[in-house]
Amino acid sequence: MCPGVEADAPGACPKCGMALEKNPAFGGAEDDSELHDMTRRTLLGAGLALPVLVAAMGGMLAGAPAWLEDGVARWVQFVFCAPVVFWAGAPLLVRGGRSLRSGHLNMFTLIALGVGAAFAYSTAALLAPGLFPHALRHGGGVALYFESAAVIVVLVLLGQVLELRARHRTGGALRALFALAPTTARVVEGDEERTVPLGKIAVGTLLRVRPGERVPLDGVLTEGSSAVDESMLTGEPMPVEKSRGDAVTGGTLNGTGGFVMRAERVGSETVLARIVAMVAAAQRSRAPIQALADRVAGWFVPAVLAVAGLTFALWLWLGPEPRLAYAIANAVAVLIIACPCALGLATPMAVTVGVGRGAQAGVLVKSAEALERLEKVTVVVVDKTGTLTEGRPRLTQCAAAAGGTEDEVLALAAAVERGSEHPLAGAVLDATHERGLAPRPARDFRTTTGSGVQAEVGGRVVSVGTPAFLHAQGCADDAALSRAAEHLQKQGQSIVFVGLDGRTAGFLAVADPIKASTSEALRALRARGLKILMLTGDHALTAMAVAHTLGLNHAEASVAPADKQARVTQLRAAGEIVAMAGDGINDAPALAAADVGIAMGTGTDVAIESAGLTLLHGDLRGLVRAVALSHAVMRNIRQNLGFAFLYNALGIPIAAGLLYPWLGILLSPMLAGAAMCLSSVSVIANALRLRTVRLD
Repeated sequence: MCPGVEADAPGACPKCGMALEKNPAFGGAEDDSELHDMTRRTLLGAGLALPVLVAAMGGMLAGAPAWLEDGVARWVQFVFCAPVVFWAGAPLLVRGGRSLRSGHLNMFTLIALGVGAAFAYSTAALLAPGLFPHALRHGGGVALYFESAAVIVVLVLLGQVLELRARHRTGGALRALFALAPTTARVVEGDEERTVPLGKIAVGTLLRVRPGERVPLDGVLTEGSSAVDESMLTGEPMPVEKSRGDAVTGGTLNGTGGFVMRAERVGSETVLARIVAMVAAAQRSRAPIQALADRVAGWFVPAVLAVAGLTFALWLWLGPEPRLAYAIANAVAVLIIACPCALGLATPMAVTVGVGRGAQAGVLVKSAEALERLEKVTVVVVDKTGTLTEGRPRLTQCAAAAGGTEDEVLALAAAVERGSEHPLAGAVLDATHERGLAPRPARDFRTTTGSGVQAEVGGRVVSVGTPAFLHAQGCADDAALSRAAEHLQKQGQSIVFVGLDGRTAGFLAVADPIKASTSEALRALRARGLKILMLTGDHALTAMAVAHTLGLNHAEASVAPADKQARVTQLRAAGEIVAMAGDGINDAPALAAADVGIAMGTGTDVAIESAGLTLLHGDLRGLVRAVALSHAVMRNIRQNLGFAFLYNALGIPIAAGLLYPWLGILLSPMLAGAAMCLSSVSVIANALRLRTVRLD
């Protein structure tokens, strides 16, 4: 409930009094000692509270034993109530006392004051009845409230047990992620193999994965092949074929084949560990809507104390006899029913469950703030390469200017592109390898993000990039090459021009297929009323061809990274709430500038770090799920907050006795305790509904 509060050992939060939870990012067994302790105190407290209740109420029953109507019953109440309050209820009193000393008033402040007032008043009435006026003595003694104190303690403890159990369930998604990683791996050392704990495996170690086993760490296949179930990352049920050189992710499930892999990432660097850390951090983050609850909580407890004091004073002044008894009972009822637990739990519980549900669906939420903003988004800005398209382009054609050869153009481009991380560079290098061309060394490598790259190859200056980039390097146009390139661009292919010593030497045509799921995802986003804008650094003809295929009415081409950021800023200045989806380094500035940055999990680390959400599968259907999740979580939070406010708005006046002058209705402290317990459980139960919410 209070993000940022940390300790190196189990204990209670100094602000809200709730038990601190073990940070799931550190792994290990969950600490459920408080649940066991609270359960034991609840059961024994209930057993001790029963005689108190019988002794207090038994005299009202026909045929009740005589001792229930004399002084023995009063002492029975005291003897059995004391251990309920001071042993079973000790954690509640300790936290209440700590809140008074620190000045952080919370629900335990009200509980401790209410129970303490009821027990102290009853003890004084039992031991020194002469101190009380004659009007308070009925049947020979002053009215006692031992049963109220005992039952309230038991009810509050029961509420704590239910909350602890529910909080355990909210972390189910995170524990399920932890469980995906095996604890050991089979290390291959020459002709021998041995089982080693996962924590002792270093980068570069060879590991054998047998059929049906989970992949222990992130790595690359060096021997064998198999089909690997990656549904824990992508949500897709179909296994993915893996062979030598392919990457595998720790926690994914191997199929019927066996293989040897080389560990590339270990410990906290694995994809699974980073997912767990991100989910854990998001579950502890605070949504902006929580600020409303925080402002209310800031004055809520002092206001309740003032209302309880006013209730006591008014009943003592205007109430019927016995006035003091009525005044104490109603003041205690106000203190108990007004516990702000439901208000404090409303947002954190929904965020915790919602973030866990998102992780199960392949949507990693970095912060609750991103989830809240996503609900309000009006415009989704998308990059083309790797977002709408597969991001695995293939070289389709190579053209050379008069006097040159295709192989020469390709070899020069490959020499320069070896230093680039752009997806098109991979296509060029793959084509070079397929044609058996030897890579040439390059030096003085320089890059202009989103435009092109330049290097010196064999003493000659080679430039690779957009026409504008080549113009900036002083390369003259070639009319024949330009006409051929334009024809291919109209078909949706991307063109990279190659310049050599101030002239255009040729171009490379690269095709990047549109993802099969993109059209479906865009239709779903438009059905939610979202506007889609494609911003790409690609040529206008290529961009328009893709936009036409996908039915996009808004697309802008030849947009540099800085211009993407400026366009996002411009949209926000016009009043739009902008979500930006991208996967490359060139998208990072725009991702950071957007209201919500959404990174494709198949993209670069820079893009993922700049974004508020990550779609593990790199599929825009994940964005549809993320939008659905944001709406479900925010709707759940509003329901919780609405219920908590309504509960207190109605409960406090009734507990204070507002209905008594007209209807003769009073709320006993015991019923107030039951209502308080029910309010917290209701909020938790509502939040847990998010575990099964449909996101497709």
